Amino acid sequence: MKQSLLRIGSTYLPVSNVEQATDWYVSNLHAELSYQDQDKAILNMANQSFFLVKAQETECANFFNHEGKEHFSLTFEVDGLQELEMLREEFVAKKMKVGELENRGHAGRNFVFYDLDGNMFDVWSEISPEFKERYLVPDPINEEPAN
Repeated sequence: MKQSLLRIGSTYLPVSNVEQATDWYVSNLHAELSYQDQDKAILNMANQSFFLVKAQETECANFFNHEGKEHFSLTFEVDGLQELEMLREEFVAKKMKVGELENRGHAGRNFVFYDLDGNMFDVWSEISPEFKERYLVPDPINEEPAN
């Protein structure tokens, strides 16, 4: 029997101050706090667990590509361009560090944002069709009848 990976369950992010980072993720990204101590916090967000792990102050999850450009390691998805634009406006209003809307030559649009420790994240306007089908499109058989 062939085994396959089914999903990403946890992502680990380096932070310099667990308490401040936790507050930031809860208030700005609506993450739900599951556990916290002085060395880590476990947050639920975007259908997975994020571990905020106390790290050295200069650590972040970003990397530099072959051209020397700093790059994100995670892309979040939203359902459509309007949702993307509204989310970006919300982040700007919260005074978060946010990039401009980008056309990267593929379907949809993107923007990047940063947390308190400089961890860069991407947001894409095109939610994956498989995720949408499995988790977001209501099943007509199990829907409540309209009155």
